[in-house]
Amino acid sequence: MTATPKLVTIFGGSGFVGRYIARRMAKQGWRVRVAVRRPNEAMFVRPYGSVGQVEPILANVRDDASVRAAIAGADAVVNCVGTFDAKGKNNFDAVHVDGAARIARIAKQERVAELVHISALGADADAESEYSQSKAAGEAAVKEHFKSAMILRPGVIFGPEDEFFNRFAKMAKYFPVIPLVGGNTLFQPVYVDDVAAAAEQGIMGQAAGGVYELGGPDIESFADLIARMQKSVRRNRIVIPVPFVIARMKAWGFNLAQTLTLGLFQNTILTPDQVKGLRVDNVISTGAKTFSTLKITPTAMDAVLDEYLYCHRPYGQYTELTESGKNLRT
Repeated sequence: MTATPKLVTIFGGSGFVGRYIARRMAKQGWRVRVAVRRPNEAMFVRPYGSVGQVEPILANVRDDASVRAAIAGADAVVNCVGTFDAKGKNNFDAVHVDGAARIARIAKQERVAELVHISALGADADAESEYSQSKAAGEAAVKEHFKSAMILRPGVIFGPEDEFFNRFAKMAKYFPVIPLVGGNTLFQPVYVDDVAAAAEQGIMGQAAGGVYELGGPDIESFADLIARMQKSVRRNRIVIPVPFVIARMKAWGFNLAQTLTLGLFQNTILTPDQVKGLRVDNVISTGAKTFSTLKITPTAMDAVLDEYLYCHRPYGQYTELTESGKNLRT
């Protein structure tokens, strides 16, 4: 008699990190529930597995009944839900704190074996940034309700669908200058599938609970990362350093524009809280449990960036061929 495959519920499973976790668990033979607010926009996850193996379902982390229905019968739960919205219904507290607490509490009540919670590098109750404060409060809530949970703190995540390198590559593609806030701030970018590999170990009970800080092998300043991006996309834009005091004023202005337009303009450019976060290095702390604890070798940026940033080059996928042709003419 064939045993019933195990079931994992992934909240935010159609998002940047969640889709990679879903794909890995489908390959492991698990059934996967992708719990999202808009299942009709998450149908692309279905081909990750065989027919019926990966299914998007409706869930809202702000509602007990919705979360309980999504978790019912699951062997493991992953919380990938996050937000950069400091206001509105899905604000920092509603998503990072209350939502995380709700998922952990109900997962324990439903006797779920494993819980993996995706937090963020820099989570700190004493941080100046409200985002980092809320991430720390969410971690505390998860620990309170589900003591054996695996908490992952990834740094800036890169990969084909990222909103980091792709965002600045688009700026380099269409604008002659790139304004840069916090150019000297250090980052330790981490590849998205490496984060998914860490989560996979937690889901399958192959790693101990606790907090893991996840960063790649490269530590570079923000300015150096922009230079790396420009080299990859074959652009040479002027980078203009923006002092923090000016950045705060601009961010305040963007927020004001959003308020005055009643939300018709959405400030996805720069917020005051993001300016606060850019003042602090985003790297792994000394003594933390990391990829090495999980016996995972993190992927270097050089191995991945060109594979997905080529679309921002002057000649797209034909850039290298065009460059070779120019060399022949000379």
